Amino acid sequence: MKATWNGATIAESDETVVVEGNHYFPADALNREHVAPSDHHTTCPWKGKASYYDVVVDGQTNANAAWTYPEPKEAAAEIRDHVAFWKGVEVSE
Repeated sequence: MKATWNGATIAESDETVVVEGNHYFPADALNREHVAPSDHHTTCPWKGKASYYDVVVDGQTNANAAWTYPEPKEAAAEIRDHVAFWKGVEVSE
């Protein structure tokens, strides 16, 4: 699977985990030059607290377009150290 935005590959892996229709990429599959930590957080009742990244390509920023659960609840343990995308980031095979 590959996550792209504005023509750049943000993440690529053959080992994603699918939860609620979202592909979660292993953190080491991220192209770190295109992500920057965000101060944004949300809470999911069964997964826990999510932290976000901005996706940055060619000087353009897609705010909070990637998220991760650094310390997921037990029910979501399989997505620890994984990152998912939305807000126009295309995830495809």
